[in-house]
Amino acid sequence: MKQRSILWQAAGFAFATFGGTILHFLYDWTGGNLLVSLFSGINESTWEHMKLLFWPLFFFALIQRPFFKDQEGYWCVKLAEILLGLLLIPVLFYTYNGVLGKSPDWINISIFYITAALVFLFERWAFKQDRLQCKAPRLAFAAICLLGLLFVAFTFAPPPIPLFRDPLTAAKSMPGTFYLTKKAERLIIALLYSQKRS
Repeated sequence: MKQRSILWQAAGFAFATFGGTILHFLYDWTGGNLLVSLFSGINESTWEHMKLLFWPLFFFALIQRPFFKDQEGYWCVKLAEILLGLLLIPVLFYTYNGVLGKSPDWINISIFYITAALVFLFERWAFKQDRLQCKAPRLAFAAICLLGLLFVAFTFAPPPIPLFRDPLTAAKSMPGTFYLTKKAERLIIALLYSQKRS
């Protein structure tokens, strides 16, 4: 069990970091594809960097699950580690940015890798301890799915708060109201126009 756990955590770290790196560039590589935007980063906001961690963790959890059927608290551990990762990224970013007053790319990249490492170290500890009481595993899985829906929804309509603000295009990405990506805006206009004609 111990050896299996170590191998899975190492694989998870590799999956999360490699997957997150690919997702960081995939939106631009596909010319702003609408479907790709649901899973990849569409700008440099902190929220979009959190998305780069969430989706690899979510998909890896689905891959890993059949091999951990004996782990009763599996989905509670997964929920806890995902929440840990999503908390660490903004905390680390805003902490060092507040101290230095700037955000060099190499530090931002380091934060992502450090967060992924801490997430899977937590997973190893949680599975090894086997003390995390999971009374509602289905509810834990539902909570993870809800987080996924939030990432999808806020891709098209992010709240006007700094967490969703693109530091490179601040004036356009945080106008004081919700904003839509150009692809999503065209799609919605087309749908409304087609309904009006019918």
